[in-house]
Amino acid sequence: MSNLTRIGVALDSDLLDKFDQHIAKRGYTNRSEAFRDLIRDELVEQTWERPTSKVVGTVTLVYDHHVRMLNEKLTEIQHDAFHTVLSTLHVHLDHDNCLEVLVMRGTAEAVRRVADALISTKGVKHGRLTITTTGTGL
Repeated sequence: MSNLTRIGVALDSDLLDKFDQHIAKRGYTNRSEAFRDLIRDELVEQTWERPTSKVVGTVTLVYDHHVRMLNEKLTEIQHDAFHTVLSTLHVHLDHDNCLEVLVMRGTAEAVRRVADALISTKGVKHGRLTITTTGTGL
């Protein structure tokens, strides 16, 4: 890192103790890197909130593959969004349940739209979208 700037932060001692415990559990060797990660996390989250921001993300789905036409519906949604869906991973969890993870890239609005369509498809037991940054600007 170039151009490091030192700052002072005043914290309640109880809050600092909890923060130190948290960062020790996470494996940080110093407070500075933990503070930098918290700041980056907040900046990335602000990026997601702008519909036209370029983001990457994953959608994780758990579903029963016996549900009639569910595989076809999920595949159709993915094909309709071929420019947003970069890759998929399909795992057979047991005789009935499957896990699917999709990697997507596009505007925050487009990624959310595809994720919402997949997660809300009848037969999907659980779904979650995780959005992050492309790394540009951090």
